[in-house]
Amino acid sequence: MRKIELEIVALSHSITQTHSYAVVLGEVNGLRRLPIVIGGFEAQAIAVALEKMQPSRPLTHDLMKNFMNAFSIELSEVVISNLQEGIFYSKLICNNNDETIEIDSRTSDALALAVRFGCPIYTYENILNSAGILLDDPTGKKGTKPATPTISEHEKGAEDDLKAMSLEELNTLLQEVLEQEDYIRAIAIRDEINSRKTDK
Repeated sequence: MRKIELEIVALSHSITQTHSYAVVLGEVNGLRRLPIVIGGFEAQAIAVALEKMQPSRPLTHDLMKNFMNAFSIELSEVVISNLQEGIFYSKLICNNNDETIEIDSRTSDALALAVRFGCPIYTYENILNSAGILLDDPTGKKGTKPATPTISEHEKGAEDDLKAMSLEELNTLLQEVLEQEDYIRAIAIRDEINSRKTDK
């Protein structure tokens, strides 16, 4: 089967499930999107890597990458290989010298590692056909590249709360959430601080 390359285009709160997130994968040079519901911990692990944040201590996926690097194991690609009863199954394709090894993985963990290693993410046509969404292209051009990955918060109240705070309050809150290792909230606060700096 022909593999189709994907990239992470968005990470947001899941509309369908409380306390869950959705990572949205976009077809490279295409208009199809593949939304996958993941847990909060995994969303945070992906968000930290996407935003190139440096936690004070290594997160689990950072530890896994360090472990693999220490033993000269390279993650060459991630393949979302199956979809059964709404659950996505993935494989880590690893190389160690001349040997290629496939390792079964939860899709959320596979994506968190793919971001850290900078390796490609693939899936198959049948998975995109059954679980993908086709976007309408208003320009009529096919094959447009998706935008830079974004971390969005769908909780309008939380966004309004940040906008009501002073810059000093935002900086204090940012330090508090970083100490609690709530990196997704930290990204939203950091974005609000940065937007005010650019407005000046």
